[in-house]
Amino acid sequence: MTLFQDATQSSTGKHAASAVAPLQIRGRFFTAMVLQMTGAADDAFYAALESKLAQAPHFFTNAPFVLDLEKASAIRLGGDFVTLVRELRRRKITLVGVQNGTIEQNKGALTAGLLTLQGGRDQSNEGANGSAAAGSAAQAESEPQTSRALLVTEPVRSGQQIFAEDGDLVVLASVSSGAELIARGNIHIYGRMRGRALAGVNGDKRARIFCQALDAELIAIAGLYKISDEFPPEARKQRVQVFLKNEELCIEPLN
Repeated sequence: MTLFQDATQSSTGKHAASAVAPLQIRGRFFTAMVLQMTGAADDAFYAALESKLAQAPHFFTNAPFVLDLEKASAIRLGGDFVTLVRELRRRKITLVGVQNGTIEQNKGALTAGLLTLQGGRDQSNEGANGSAAAGSAAQAESEPQTSRALLVTEPVRSGQQIFAEDGDLVVLASVSSGAELIARGNIHIYGRMRGRALAGVNGDKRARIFCQALDAELIAIAGLYKISDEFPPEARKQRVQVFLKNEELCIEPLN
């Protein structure tokens, strides 16, 4: 949405020049990492975190992170979050918000200047509302769902971000390091893939990534990801498909 001021007519009958708006508001899509804690922010937690960061020393530097509190009952008060934010910043991790927190945790996070975000988990309705919702879901499943694939024919350069919000993303050219491909559905790359590819970003665990030459920095499906250091040696620079199986990200040769 762009804010603007219309030209107005002066008393002499001449039109005044249009004023340039002091700001603009536009919708943008950004990717954030999710850090899921399973206990307290103790020495063991920071040691495990530092071990993970050491696998890719520059990859997570200053990247936006969201803290998942679903299993982190030990983090509750504002002081807990202030300390956590400070310790993460010392490790060059930028914490911007939390998700799946209790009311008490959300209050503590807000005290530390963090956003409280929805975790994206499905919520069931009970009683009459639940029956109505189930009927609507059954009707939606019976109706064919249409989706449109986004086709990219030019090379995707470093710093570019392409988002297929209606379905699959098909790239016929190469993808440079530092570029980012995002899709609600599948991602198909017919050139060399050296950036990041995130499929099924709306939580679709059936999404897949098909790549002619895997040399990516990161691949992810429905929030589960692997960085380049975790790729099997036989998959590097090869034709592969990436998919989820039993909550694990799998990379297999594409014959």
